[in-house]
Amino acid sequence: MPYIRIREAAELLGVSDDTVRRWIDDGALTAELDASGRKVLDGAALAAFARANASAAPKDPLGIGSSARNRFAGLVTDVIVDGVMAQVEIQCGPLTVVSLMSSQSVRELGLEPGSVAVAVVKATTVIVETPKGIS
Repeated sequence: MPYIRIREAAELLGVSDDTVRRWIDDGALTAELDASGRKVLDGAALAAFARANASAAPKDPLGIGSSARNRFAGLVTDVIVDGVMAQVEIQCGPLTVVSLMSSQSVRELGLEPGSVAVAVVKATTVIVETPKGIS
């Protein structure tokens, strides 16, 4: 089960460290102590909290160069493995991104609820819509 430090949780949720600490103090989140005595959050519980309280998109934690500009950092909230294929949901701030991939990829990437991940979208077709009546 993945554990997330308070600073990392704050970045993933798009809030300050102090806000995460207040949520812990208020009982909205439950913290545990790691082997070094630092407060950490259960990744799966944080993923459920992120889904229920989605706000701004988090900063991309990977910091790597890429030709894909559509990068959505977040927490894995659900993984459904069915034979050869799997469905992975990632809560990226207020957005939920769903990816279909091989079950082998899920295993190799170690994806499970509470894992930190970045959904990268590179497409040749992007549809843009506006409200009716705007020209």
